[in-house]
Amino acid sequence: MSRTETIEVTGIRCERCVGRLAGALRGHEGLEYANANLMGEVTLSWDEARTDRDAIVAAMAKAGFRERE
Repeated sequence: MSRTETIEVTGIRCERCVGRLAGALRGHEGLEYANANLMGEVTLSWDEARTDRDAIVAAMAKAGFRERE
């Protein structure tokens, strides 16, 4: 089953940041769609049988993009 959610993250300040985030998520098992804007909103869609929200958030955090509280 697929799940879609928009998460706000810190650390996106320019187009290069969006590219870095894309690179951090590229090849993530089970991630079906990711789109970020310069306001720090990241829309994600993933297959819940293959990954979960925590794993995706952890991959983003490792690249310096932390979920906004």
